[in-house]
Amino acid sequence: MQAEDYRFIIEAMGSQVFYRKWRPQTLAEVVGQEHVTQTLRHALERGKVAHAYLFCGPRGTGKTSIGRILAKAVNCLENGRGEPCNSCDMCLAITEGRALDVIEVDAASNRGIDEIRDLRERVNYAPSSARYKVYIVDEVHMLTEPASNALLKTLEEPPPYIIFVLATTEPHKVLPTIMSRCQRFDFRRLPQAAVVSRLERICHLEDIAVEPEALRLITKMASGSLRDAENILEQLATYYGREIELNQVRNLLGLSGDLRAKELARHIVMGDVSAGLAIINRVASDGVDLRQFHRELVEYLRELLLVKAGSPEAVELTPEELEELRQLAAQAPLKKIAEAVRRFSGLDLRLDASSTLPLELALVECAAPEETTAAPPETEAIAQPAPAPEEPAQGEMVEAAVAPASPDLEYIRSRWREVIEGLRGAGSRGNLDALLRSACEPVAVEGNTLVLGFYYQFHKEKIEDPKYTHLVETKISQVLGTPYKISCVLTPKGKKAPNQSAVKGHLVRAAQEMGARIINVEEL
Repeated sequence: MQAEDYRFIIEAMGSQVFYRKWRPQTLAEVVGQEHVTQTLRHALERGKVAHAYLFCGPRGTGKTSIGRILAKAVNCLENGRGEPCNSCDMCLAITEGRALDVIEVDAASNRGIDEIRDLRERVNYAPSSARYKVYIVDEVHMLTEPASNALLKTLEEPPPYIIFVLATTEPHKVLPTIMSRCQRFDFRRLPQAAVVSRLERICHLEDIAVEPEALRLITKMASGSLRDAENILEQLATYYGREIELNQVRNLLGLSGDLRAKELARHIVMGDVSAGLAIINRVASDGVDLRQFHRELVEYLRELLLVKAGSPEAVELTPEELEELRQLAAQAPLKKIAEAVRRFSGLDLRLDASSTLPLELALVECAAPEETTAAPPETEAIAQPAPAPEEPAQGEMVEAAVAPASPDLEYIRSRWREVIEGLRGAGSRGNLDALLRSACEPVAVEGNTLVLGFYYQFHKEKIEDPKYTHLVETKISQVLGTPYKISCVLTPKGKKAPNQSAVKGHLVRAAQEMGARIINVEEL
């Protein structure tokens, strides 16, 4: 389709947003889904169109657009087999959204049994003016189970003049029986080059001048969704006019902290905790959106991981950016980079977007070397088999046996994740769950006391704050149905803390009363 043809259609449709205005009008114009468009084109040419299709894939990748093109192709007055002509009365009516026989249903807002029953009744009526009635059902996975079963009945025995196009971003939620009655097509996330090419054409037709790097950044932020990219471009054109620069794109998208995201990634890789903490707090003080900063950091760490793993082709970068990543990747082992990606990608900043704590905790845990902090005095003892009960001599070192772990411990560990999830949003900044998730583990049970082993002094001191201690104890009681007090100790990661009763038995207490001092505890 030429530019003049586009302008003709636009004049008929009036003013529209970019993603509607520049929606592809033929299968050949759809970008990045050749495996879908080629198959449909062959089916149209042979007159072998199925009665139901299931289009699955990420948002903004062309599912409903292809559904409309298919509706035009099967009803085109000039052809009816192959691409639509886009000039006959029927093609124009469908393009302009006034064709009575092409019905679009948003299953997200029409998800009940009554709506689908109404649809089933209307299906029985023949088309008013077209060859086929085409139903395009978007987000079909949102239908309730009764509604899905009602739709299934129609798909099993549809009238010959009906075509269904079902679209979904979550195919795993669609009933298998519905899937089995459709031809399924899986849409791919669009490559950056295809989106950039499409945006360049739109800019040409709209007389918008955009720097190439700006288009590339728009595409990157759209994450493979052409619709999102077109919406961003329209926002920029509305705000800044017909000339758009890279800095304007950064400002509109809130990307002023992107360079510091790279700098923070470098400190993570190099293990420089103090410099990393300083960056996090400077970014927060400058009013940068921490959620956006976090997304940029994770994306950069992901690119670093792919380059380190030997898959640079998986990231679309300039030669200069690729070389920068290679130099940084050479300074850290793959395992450390992978751990950084895992920790930072698992953060949830939705509850309190202004809190720096999740980023700070992840940085400390990821970048700091394993600490060998001295244990608190009450756990400094050598664990040896206990001698026959007798009064120890004054000043002698106390040797106490370590009792086996309580049988309740494994049960508590099995439900520890429930305790943590139950604390989501708790604490002064709503980050208590983030603090506990990877900072500690239950290591022992002593009567009604649960011993939590912390890997770093920083986290231990936080939970020992009475307000946090109370919250944790309350949630433990709610989840387990048994009240527990908590005791916090330092312990190497993955290693159980010493049994507390072993260092607080009657022999130990008697010895301490006579002046003995515990100097170490060892487990057998």
